[in-house]
Amino acid sequence: MKLTLKEAADFVGGVVYGNPELEVTGLAKIEEAKPGELTFLYLPGYEHFLSTTNASAVLISPKFSRTREDISYIEVKDPNVALNLIIKKYLKPIVNLDGQDKSASIHYATKIASTAAIGKNVIVSEGCEIGDASIILHNTVLMENVKIGKNCLIYPNVTIRENCVIGDNVIIHSNTCVGSDGFGYIQNAAGEYEKVPQIGNVVLEDDVELGSNVSIDRAALGSTLIKKGTKIDNLVQIAHNVVIGENSIIISQSGIAGSTKIGKRCILAGQVGVVGHIELADDVTITAQSGVSKSIDKAGKYRGSPTAPLGETLRLESHMRNLPSYAEKIKKLEEKIASLEAKFSENK
Repeated sequence: MKLTLKEAADFVGGVVYGNPELEVTGLAKIEEAKPGELTFLYLPGYEHFLSTTNASAVLISPKFSRTREDISYIEVKDPNVALNLIIKKYLKPIVNLDGQDKSASIHYATKIASTAAIGKNVIVSEGCEIGDASIILHNTVLMENVKIGKNCLIYPNVTIRENCVIGDNVIIHSNTCVGSDGFGYIQNAAGEYEKVPQIGNVVLEDDVELGSNVSIDRAALGSTLIKKGTKIDNLVQIAHNVVIGENSIIISQSGIAGSTKIGKRCILAGQVGVVGHIELADDVTITAQSGVSKSIDKAGKYRGSPTAPLGETLRLESHMRNLPSYAEKIKKLEEKIASLEAKFSENK
């Protein structure tokens, strides 16, 4: 990576303060940056690093003072967004894989675009289709009739089960399983659990990203559906027949039970549990370590187990923290009342 501050500023719509011809050769965190590197400052908690950073230049927002004259600045509305743009243009990770590795096992009855790439020990089963410019990395298994769209990136050791459909521009990280059996059993007369065949599939629409160690169960019937633009973090479990709306965020260690429907632009923060057969409206945010036990029909922020509107739970928590002082006040009031009652009795 080599670019001048002027080039960077022109690209992200910023203003240079300092030397516009200064060349930067890398990006780094503000507390770790070295001479020749560009860093960024967008959170007040990191402002103290500005006085000690060794970076040559800083992406900075107008709310921070440019206190040092020995470094240069690019002032932008949002340094975080600007840094992301620079990373995508100049430092986007490149997977160097072309063609089909000889160790791959590819069934003759498949349709693989000439621009797709297949890594070492990949298994592509009968009936699979892989679109233009998609990359399937090492040790990944595609079972029968899997459809993968264009410009997808499937990292090593991913399993995509039979009949699942992957849209365009999808990223799936290592050790994730798409289309594992749904957790479906019925109890017979002897009290034994018999497996219910899970004959549906999973559909990931365009621009979905799955982290590592995600499990998405196939539907019992029909499809488990992850809609366009949704991002799912590591260690998330999604049960059979779940539907997640467009541009939602599911953060690590969350679990969604069967047949639940999540709306558009929803956020489930870390360690959120959602019971089955309920619905969440669009634009619902569930804060970390919450449990959702019934449907939510209004947009907003919710917290707790069971969940309640965020403002309500914050007020309740405030009262809980103040219980010792409340108890002391009540005790004193009771003593005062007793004293007043005693005086009243004496004056009768």
